[in-house]
Amino acid sequence: MVTKKEIQKSMMQAVTTVKETNPMAGSITNTVTINFVANAQLAVGGSAAMVYLPDEAAFLAEAGGATYINVGTIFPIYSETLPSVAKILHEKGKPWVLDPVAVGIGSLRTSLLQQFKPFKPAIIRGNASEIIALAGLWELDGGAMESKVRGVDSTDEVFAAQHAAIALANWTGGAVAVSGETDLITDGSQVAISKGGSHFMEKITGAGCSLGGVAAVYATATTPFIAALTATAVYNLAGKRAEQLVDGPGSFQQKFLDELYKATAEEIANNPFEMQEVLV
Repeated sequence: MVTKKEIQKSMMQAVTTVKETNPMAGSITNTVTINFVANAQLAVGGSAAMVYLPDEAAFLAEAGGATYINVGTIFPIYSETLPSVAKILHEKGKPWVLDPVAVGIGSLRTSLLQQFKPFKPAIIRGNASEIIALAGLWELDGGAMESKVRGVDSTDEVFAAQHAAIALANWTGGAVAVSGETDLITDGSQVAISKGGSHFMEKITGAGCSLGGVAAVYATATTPFIAALTATAVYNLAGKRAEQLVDGPGSFQQKFLDELYKATAEEIANNPFEMQEVLV
């Protein structure tokens, strides 16, 4: 396992590269949170483009450095758009981030998430219940066929999803980020526990969605594990700092974007996290 210092060095390099190159990370995302996802991607130094039509998504997959797919709000056109763009991304070797929002709710959502399995997203980001349910849908270890997702909320603790997250990461060859009060990020061989954030994140729409979008930005510049850990770290850092400046969720959202923008590479890499090796 690489050392924590080596991981921090890679995180700093990813942040610096993104700020210097302004990479494109397009999104097909939850219509409730499009604005916040795009603004967060811009704040960390990326370039955003939000699409939903099949031909535009295909173009973006080819043109962008990475793509973020969030199934939070489903439209009939997505039955054509999402599997085809995931296939393109897989065949082109382009990293993509999957957010399996509300997995287990509705036949179209379930079908789409099932179709994603062979296209192996570089990063999967979700709450504990979503990660457990996706592993169950994909018939992987640690999963549960009966979803405990409550809308977009989790009814499971983060560490309850560790086994499922490791199984998913081993299947995809990428990374899985489980979001919660404490965050867990794994590539199947190592686990990072990232700390920070704010209770206000539960009081705004799009904290998780925008985290997935930011992970896609960093995925243009580094490995899936480092991208997922860096995105989580900057969110925990910015959330912690923004909370100290406000007294409500409306002002928190504004300050949070400011803190995402202001965070330096060194500050992000030094946000508290612990490393653990996965024992086989």
